[in-house]
Amino acid sequence: MGMSVDPAPDPTLSRLSAALGDLPKRGLPPVERWDPPFCGAIDIRIAADGTWHHNGSPIRRDKLVKLFASILRREPDGRTVLVTPVESVGITVEDAAFVAVEMAVDGTGADRRLSFRTNVDDLVSVDAEHALRFEEGPDGALKPYLHVRRGLWALATRALTYDLVDLAEERLVDGRPWLGLWAGGTFHTIAPVAAA
Repeated sequence: MGMSVDPAPDPTLSRLSAALGDLPKRGLPPVERWDPPFCGAIDIRIAADGTWHHNGSPIRRDKLVKLFASILRREPDGRTVLVTPVESVGITVEDAAFVAVEMAVDGTGADRRLSFRTNVDDLVSVDAEHALRFEEGPDGALKPYLHVRRGLWALATRALTYDLVDLAEERLVDGRPWLGLWAGGTFHTIAPVAAA
């Protein structure tokens, strides 16, 4: 039976890890307050399914993925970067930075509370700061997104998409009928209801 050997550490990944130290153990780093120089893009990609890749290979160490997820920031120009106190590097995000993988529902109607867990173990409840939005994918499929933090969103899994649609109801919004759902005291619209 062959042994699995980790490849030699990448200097960019090692440098980012060293610059962070143990920050995630104390909560999320205050990346919104850091203003380091932009040092270019690196070959890190978050695939549409939430898998992180470096130089074309999946990053298999969950602890490293969670560390990097904690320092993600979306810039005003739309770039997604990894930020430390000393540098900022651009990465590629195919769809959303995170994936919502689990949902808890409490209550009904306007009093309903929805909470989600992401693939990197963020726990997020839908509220004014953490909105739900719904888009139509290129294939016509419904794509629900949850705002997690710093302009970064989580795409709900297909299973959670069905669960969210099961909670939907019709309601008038600005005089027009919409399909949507209540969560966090807000009616989140999914799609207009077609006239019969």
